[in-house]
Amino acid sequence: MIRRLGTGLAVLWAAATASYLALLLAPGDTVDILIGDGADTPEIRARIVQEWGLDRPEIVQYLSYLWRLVHGDLGRSYQLQLGVGEVLATQILPTAQLTLAAAGIGVVLAGVIAIVTAGRGPLLRGAGSLAELVSVSVPPFLIGIVLLSVFSFTLGWFPVSGATGPIALVLPAFSLGLPIAGVLGQVLRGGLERALEQPFAVTVRARGLTERALVARHALRHALIPAVTLAGWFTGTLLGGAVITEVLFGRPGLGRVAMEAVTGRDMPVVMAVVLLSAVAYVTISTLLDLAYRVIDPRTRG
Repeated sequence: MIRRLGTGLAVLWAAATASYLALLLAPGDTVDILIGDGADTPEIRARIVQEWGLDRPEIVQYLSYLWRLVHGDLGRSYQLQLGVGEVLATQILPTAQLTLAAAGIGVVLAGVIAIVTAGRGPLLRGAGSLAELVSVSVPPFLIGIVLLSVFSFTLGWFPVSGATGPIALVLPAFSLGLPIAGVLGQVLRGGLERALEQPFAVTVRARGLTERALVARHALRHALIPAVTLAGWFTGTLLGGAVITEVLFGRPGLGRVAMEAVTGRDMPVVMAVVLLSAVAYVTISTLLDLAYRVIDPRTRG
């Protein structure tokens, strides 16, 4: 765990350094880049020079930037005239709701498809494979457009945009979670089928347990290891897909803030979103390492 935490800190340092280098290497004056499309006055320029230490050597500027990050100071958005931490704090909850709902939908659908089709006849297994292939092949934004056309514009069951209650979360979560369900379902079904061919499965059957009990109590646990490994991949997929999904469904969130910051050249916000994404990825990867030890006791050694 100490080694894992050290690796996580190295990833965060690399993300912070890459963001800082992107600021320095961007064409133009650093002060102009930080101001972006915001108000430009001599007072604001002097404040930026003081805050970022632009009148000091570059190594001192870099160390000062890292020092501020360690103390939770993400800088200030000179377009919004707000602290970056304040901007992100108001948008974290909608994005967390969306990504957790999408992850839950993806995991549940993948588990259901894998359990129902693993070891079954070719017809049922082929239907499951076709559903997984379609969900993986279609991009989330196209899934979202289809869901909006059918369930919002035609049937009127769900709101077109906004984040007014849980019902407004259904379509965005499905559009983001279906591709995850397809990939996880393929991996989980393959793991289940390999587990059902192991010697322990023969022993369990000889004891008189039903096939359903064999899958639920024994085979599923063996099949979870590759699926949990893949869960680290879809963390990045969720964070990246949230940008398009939030814009498509008119939802608030970090994705929409990032899109507006990029189009408005609000570099302090862009740098903070990159760093926050790295924090989320490292945190989830560390939790997955702990999950390995719970699922498979053999990894504890």
